[in-house]
Amino acid sequence: MYCEFYGLKEMPFNLVPDPDYLFMSVQYQQALSVLEYGLTKDGFAIITGEVGTGKTTLVRKLLDRDDTKYTVGLLNHTVVYDKNELMKWILFSFGVVYDESQGGQVQLYGELSKFLINEYKEGRQCIMIIDEAQKLDFDFLEQIRMISNINFGKNQLIQFILVGQPELRDVLKKPEMRQFAQRIAVDFHLGCLSQQDTYMYITHRITIAGGDPQIFDDESKHLIWQHSGGLPRLINVLCDTALIYGYAFLSTKINADIVRHVINDKKQGLTPLSAGDQLALDSEQKKLE
Repeated sequence: MYCEFYGLKEMPFNLVPDPDYLFMSVQYQQALSVLEYGLTKDGFAIITGEVGTGKTTLVRKLLDRDDTKYTVGLLNHTVVYDKNELMKWILFSFGVVYDESQGGQVQLYGELSKFLINEYKEGRQCIMIIDEAQKLDFDFLEQIRMISNINFGKNQLIQFILVGQPELRDVLKKPEMRQFAQRIAVDFHLGCLSQQDTYMYITHRITIAGGDPQIFDDESKHLIWQHSGGLPRLINVLCDTALIYGYAFLSTKINADIVRHVINDKKQGLTPLSAGDQLALDSEQKKLE
């Protein structure tokens, strides 16, 4: 819609996780280094952060670096309601075809073990990413811990990366989770972007999309930081809408007046945020007041 007007090859502020657009601030560089180290260690890797901080994008950036070394499965816990289905979902995530008529837990465990051993012999590390992991209860986590024990000689055959909101850390601190917590190799918590990083984030995404990095002036960037609290998803929502408004006003630059229009209209619900994003925006604004 606005891409041609602003000389962009694509929309720079999409909400879909895209590793090519990951802004490598100091904290994201640290998080990536922690994850890279975690893949060399036995145990679990834990990444937490508020909704919209770029957790999934970060993990995909890690795995995109050398995808020939990894066999990756991605599981969103919201699709698994029965812990007895977990093994089937893991096999499905890895693309393993098996005889469902022989679908008992013992048989499923055998199918997974066979697959993991074959991948290991082919020189590939199997990684299972579980998103929305803050929703996992004790039974699920205990089953994951048991699956993580599958090994070949001294070598662990499957690495779990658990990605979740801050509540995941609370879950793992519970006394009954002591055994699981002792198996955590690395963990990192992603915070929101600083004011300077927010400015650089906006410029970075515009540049990656092939546009003029100065489309947003400093005052507009300041307003976006102030009203997003530095939360990347909210920055994307505000910037994308500002570009739509700028195009509608035939403005070659995004200035503070355009951003104020966006913020006011979103407050009034004319172009509403999702319910979750609106709650996050309100929370961050209260912190800044």
